[in-house]
Amino acid sequence: MHDETRVTTLGRDPHRHHGIVNPPVYHASTILYPTLDALEAPRTPDGYYYGRYGTPTTRALTDAVAALEGAAAGFAVSSGKNAITTVLMGLTQAGDHVLVADNSYQPTRDTAGRVMARFGVEVTFYDPTIGAGITGLMRPNTRLVFVESPGSLTFEVQDVPAIAEAAHAGGALVVMDNTWASPLFCKPFSLGVDVSVQAATKYVGGHSDLMMGLITCTAELEPRIRAAYAEFGGAPGGEDCYLALRGLRTLATRLERHQRSALRVAEWLAGRREVARVFYPALPDDPGHALWRRDFSGASGLFGFLLQPVERPGLAAMLDHLELFGMGYSWGGYESLLIPTNPAPLRTATDWPHEGRMMRIHVGLESPDDLIADLEAGLARLRAAGG
Repeated sequence: MHDETRVTTLGRDPHRHHGIVNPPVYHASTILYPTLDALEAPRTPDGYYYGRYGTPTTRALTDAVAALEGAAAGFAVSSGKNAITTVLMGLTQAGDHVLVADNSYQPTRDTAGRVMARFGVEVTFYDPTIGAGITGLMRPNTRLVFVESPGSLTFEVQDVPAIAEAAHAGGALVVMDNTWASPLFCKPFSLGVDVSVQAATKYVGGHSDLMMGLITCTAELEPRIRAAYAEFGGAPGGEDCYLALRGLRTLATRLERHQRSALRVAEWLAGRREVARVFYPALPDDPGHALWRRDFSGASGLFGFLLQPVERPGLAAMLDHLELFGMGYSWGGYESLLIPTNPAPLRTATDWPHEGRMMRIHVGLESPDDLIADLEAGLARLRAAGG
């Protein structure tokens, strides 16, 4: 079946629930056992024995997402940050070496660069465009390579298959942050990835009212991820799983609209004299376009653009009076967002070579005509302020 069909059917079994279309919300901490034998029986991954390890609501969500990504197993946790931390900490130990893409989400960098170091794990950040050249950074104790493609701040597309081949040849696992593309626009396990993480807060939730992370993995890694999931205790509640399932049902429709509108806005911005460059892999002149076409089936609504050098008063004049674009640190919801960013301090393996003000934009579900009009008025204010 096509993904548009699968997102509406996976994780549902109405006939087990009196014909009710949506899986019910289970609120559970204690789960009772009918006999002493049942209480003392070995626990299996398919069983339910304590609320923190999952309920039928949790299972409906994780089974659906795992199937969409091509994974063997899935886990839901309380945030995207929790998913990243659970995997990085759960798959490494003191004395290990880890490679992390230099364009990674800042909380990923924080966990890798600060938290893991306290536990004796050495981390090296690498150029995200390195491809097969990552072989030169591998060490005998390199256990894990983390990729984020495209990066959610600077949007480089990584050659994930080449990195995965080199990592596996050196005995390392590959973890991919798949939040930007979602399970619909990228199938990480077909690219050679061993574990996928994503912030379901973003596109899976889709309505800016949910905090959740998702982890999917191969069958070989399922026991290790399950153990880390149990150890870190980041289980979400039933209501949050229900919201994620509800968001999943409309994901295909929303992503198609995000993509169509984002491409139009990106093309419009690329023609503006106030804009030095647009960073969006779906544009034919983007450096990552060929890799994006090879490995992805679509582009989401998040991208970046570089303003020509502008002073802060001009930037404030542009942003403070936008009517449709809000300023906020998230994306993936139905509403459009626009914030200034500064990638330079977040780079340690590579330099950020661009002058001017980097902007991160999320194109929501509003009319692209109205969004362009809002941006056009903002750029006019920027010019009037001397920007």
